[in-house]
Amino acid sequence: MKWIGALLFIGTTTWLGFDWSNRLAKRPKHIRHLINALQVLEAEILYSQLPLHEAFISIAKQIPDPIKAFFQLVAKRLEGSHIDFELIWEDCVSALIEESSLGQTEQEILVQFGRTLGQHDFTQQQKHIQLTIRHLERELHDAREEQDKYGKMAKNIGFLAGLFIVLLLI
Repeated sequence: MKWIGALLFIGTTTWLGFDWSNRLAKRPKHIRHLINALQVLEAEILYSQLPLHEAFISIAKQIPDPIKAFFQLVAKRLEGSHIDFELIWEDCVSALIEESSLGQTEQEILVQFGRTLGQHDFTQQQKHIQLTIRHLERELHDAREEQDKYGKMAKNIGFLAGLFIVLLLI
C-alpha cells in the first residue's frame, strides 16, 4: 500500500513538472498570437477604418484561441453597451490572463494599450499599436529564453522532487 502511495505521489509531482513546462512552452506561442492580432487590428483600423467592435470580430476570425476568445469577448461586451471601453478592456484582459499562459507583464502592456485604444487619430493609434507590438516582442524574446532555460528543468524537477520526498518518507 505504501508503494502505491509513493508511485501516486511521484506521478503527481511529475505531472506538475510537465504542466509547468507546458505553460512555459505556451507563453511564447500566445504572445506571438497576440502580436499577430495587433497587426491585424492595425490593418483594420488604418485601411478598412472599421469601428473597434467590427475590427475585434474580424480579428477573432483570424486568430486561434485563447486570443480569439479574448477578442470575441471584447466584441460581445462592446455590443450595445454603454460601459466605458477601458473597463471592458481591463476585465477582458484579466479573463485572458487567467485562460492563457500570458504573464503579469503582458497584462500590464495590454491594459496600458487599452487606455489609448480609440482615443487618437489614425496616425497616433498606429504609433500606439507599434509601441505595444515592440513591448510584446521584447516579452516574446524573454519568454523564449525562459522556455529554453527552464523547460526541461521543470520536467526533471517534478520527478526528482517527488522521488526525493518519497525517499525521505520511506
